[in-house]
Amino acid sequence: MFLHITEAKYLSDYRVEVFFNDGKQGTADLSEAIKGPVFEPLRKKSFFAQLKVDKESETISWPNGADLAPEYVYFQAFKNNPELQELFRHWGYI
Repeated sequence: MFLHITEAKYLSDYRVEVFFNDGKQGTADLSEAIKGPVFEPLRKKSFFAQLKVDKESETISWPNGADLAPEYVYFQAFKNNPELQELFRHWGYI
């Protein structure tokens, strides 16, 4: 199964409530992802808050074209879940 984000809601700072096509829901702190030129505008929280789920790519995106891999967002939402550690190792996040 390919992982997709079905819904996302801005919470505060760089935190987003995310819903995935595997039925999981969690909160992802995406502050670690705000690096590099394409993400520079996202440092401004009012711009970061403009996130949406792109229906074509099925992941979070912003008006400037920046987006994040759904696997990365999944990792940020569930990185402390002991049941998912092997999956995150397989993906190379830990």
